[in-house]
Amino acid sequence: RGISSDERPKRPLTAYFRFLKENHSAFRQKNPEMSNMELVKKIAGAWKELPESQKQVYEEARKTDWKRYEEQLAAYKAQLTPAQVAAMKEEKRKRLAKRRSFKAKRELTVLGKPKRPRSGFNIFVSENFQESEGISPAAKLKQLFDAWRKLSSSQKQPYLQLAEDDKVRYENEMKSWEAKMVELGREDLIRSRKQRPKKKTAETAKKAETAKASSHENKAKLKLKKSEE
Repeated sequence: RGISSDERPKRPLTAYFRFLKENHSAFRQKNPEMSNMELVKKIAGAWKELPESQKQVYEEARKTDWKRYEEQLAAYKAQLTPAQVAAMKEEKRKRLAKRRSFKAKRELTVLGKPKRPRSGFNIFVSENFQESEGISPAAKLKQLFDAWRKLSSSQKQPYLQLAEDDKVRYENEMKSWEAKMVELGREDLIRSRKQRPKKKTAETAKKAETAKASSHENKAKLKLKKSEE
């Protein structure tokens, strides 16, 4: 693309972060026993107690840097081609989407959303990973993948049964969790009827589990291929 977002002028620091950056070293020397979190809280307290006249000094410095930033940003954008502008916008969109996804996952963790059920292959890997041969995780996964493929249907059955039990656990926990989310007014986190699993016959369930196990094997194979490349 010629120009990456790394070359884009950096936004100037806010008044508070200027104060933090300038005083961090001095506060650290005076409080060597404090953790980083405790130290930042102490500096934040000092900023709150700082007279407005002194805060204004940092604010004026921010305004000066902001004016310089706008000039540099205009010059930076002027040298971009339409294709580069489009590429930069797409890069920004992906970055924001990734950030939103991370925040959403973190929120669900805080709210205690149940962990998704594991497949028979996942359970086999988790039980045998530490004892498997291979120096790297990828080598161990390859060894386990080969071992899983060599297992007979009867040998795989215990793991597939554990996977079925885990599905029951997941559904029970999800029902309780979704009821709690309704009480909290978070209906947006509730699964739609289409997403909820339908009751299956024994034969249908067996076919579905076989297909899912095959899917996990294929995914593992792709991971192995990428790691080897």
